[in-house]
Amino acid sequence: GVEGMLGERFVRATAQSLRAAPRQSPCTGRPATRPASASRPVGPSPSRLCFRFPSHSKGTPSARFRRRENLRNAPPAKPRAEGERGEKGRRAGPRLCESEAATMESLVLKLYEIEAVKFGNFKLKSGIFSPIYLDLRVIVSYPQVLRQVSEAMWKAVEGNCSFEVTCGVPYTALPIATAMALDHDLKMLMRRKEVKDYGTKKAIEGHFDKGQTCLMVEDLVTSGMSVLETLDALTAVGLKCTDVVVLIDREQGGRENLKSHGLNLYSALTISEILAILSKHGKLSDEIVKSVKDFIAANKVDKSKQAADAMKEEAAAVAKPKRVPYEQKASQAKNAALKRLYEVMVAKKSNLSVAADVTSTSDLLALVDQVGPHICCLKTHVDVLDTWDEGVAAALAELAKRHNFVIFEDRKFADIGNTVVSQYASGVYKIAEWSDITNAHIVPGPGIVDGLKQVGLAKGKGLLLLAEMSSAGTMAKGSYTEEAVKIAEENADFVIGFISVNPGSWTKKCANGSFVHMTPGIKLQKGGDGLGQQYNDPKSAISRGTDVLIVGRGVYKAEDPKKAAQEYQKAGWEAYLSEL
Repeated sequence: GVEGMLGERFVRATAQSLRAAPRQSPCTGRPATRPASASRPVGPSPSRLCFRFPSHSKGTPSARFRRRENLRNAPPAKPRAEGERGEKGRRAGPRLCESEAATMESLVLKLYEIEAVKFGNFKLKSGIFSPIYLDLRVIVSYPQVLRQVSEAMWKAVEGNCSFEVTCGVPYTALPIATAMALDHDLKMLMRRKEVKDYGTKKAIEGHFDKGQTCLMVEDLVTSGMSVLETLDALTAVGLKCTDVVVLIDREQGGRENLKSHGLNLYSALTISEILAILSKHGKLSDEIVKSVKDFIAANKVDKSKQAADAMKEEAAAVAKPKRVPYEQKASQAKNAALKRLYEVMVAKKSNLSVAADVTSTSDLLALVDQVGPHICCLKTHVDVLDTWDEGVAAALAELAKRHNFVIFEDRKFADIGNTVVSQYASGVYKIAEWSDITNAHIVPGPGIVDGLKQVGLAKGKGLLLLAEMSSAGTMAKGSYTEEAVKIAEENADFVIGFISVNPGSWTKKCANGSFVHMTPGIKLQKGGDGLGQQYNDPKSAISRGTDVLIVGRGVYKAEDPKKAAQEYQKAGWEAYLSEL
């Protein structure tokens, strides 16, 4: 006990004296350097002269001191020229001391143990099969491994370059960059992979000044394309980037590719080193090692081919619009009501449908007269009106003719075929007589379409299927949506499209390119109404594949409905044009 206490005091006294002295790298003997923005020296602290022995290392205080003293007295390594590769295949920089080499072996074995490095037969994104798979996402579940990884990467770059801020390449490298920033008091930025169309709309988050130098942090590099995407985002906001640090260089041409873009790559490990360490410890057979080496050699990144492919893709993107224009959809339409809808949209430069969910017939007719010039489609709910007769139906038809729009009765039929025949053709509302379009759920199965078609097809009407809904917690999604697509394609002469929310995300795409997608719940600002209705703005809805924007309260509850309709018409059409 006494010896232990004296040892601890001796360590503390030694630590104080070391803090007062100029710091040197334990492996090179050179003075340690630090990024310009940092508030404390870069050199290892007394408790971490070599990252093999952090402050929480096991062992007695006196044993820890002897290890530190041995490192401090180690002879300096022979300097290497810039770009020269060392014994382990890394760039010029501090040569691994014995303890660091042991730590790297420990790290590789740990990565293998947690299956961050796997061997087998894995299908890659490109479609080819690989005998090795690196899944570094799992390290977030192992705090000590995450710290080891960040420290190994820090050692790879320490003293080799200067920078003022760091930025992790999304997404796997973000926790690594965060750990590095916390351990070494570094200023960190974060790049958004998908820039939001609301809020600050920033691609790079964090505080920085234009002209500052940024170190990019990535988990591994194959071709370097994800790094180059981040480079574009960083340079776009005025940051300078010359260096990248990664945990693993796959040795498939990424280093050379990055060099051609003016970037120096620093790696803690290479695939060759990982294979050597795992083979040494009996984790891999000679056969597996050879298969991985053969795969790496056969799948080097060809910059010239890559550039040619990129040019082809770019040319194809220019030649092919992001979405099919309304005029083209009209020419492909098999249904008369659908063709007319597209023609109205093009003629009026409007993809706006107003949901006139008022309860007074007089209010309905007054509203329609105001917004009629700005809409392509009027959506009604006649069963909420205080009165209805043939005169009201005739007045609506007259307004539709005067202002050139189609009428969509949002009936949402959901009964068996025989029942919907009567509901559609007769009853109080006689919907098939005055509405151009109606809609239905597919819950009863395809028979509901057969029943409605029996009434509407001969009259030139069209049917929308409810494939998705805009209410929170809706069950109209997934396999339900896929079945709606199947039924629609089997009845393309009568079914004209869907009520949908995000058709661009559907797993089963529509083979029929003429189908129209109408999306409810549109407002100029996103949000909800507290009753489950979720709102999307015009631009985001159009970017998801919507054709017609359905706006309700944003227009009919506006102080000036006509002006509101004009604003939505303009926003919707501009969003559509931006997608062509």
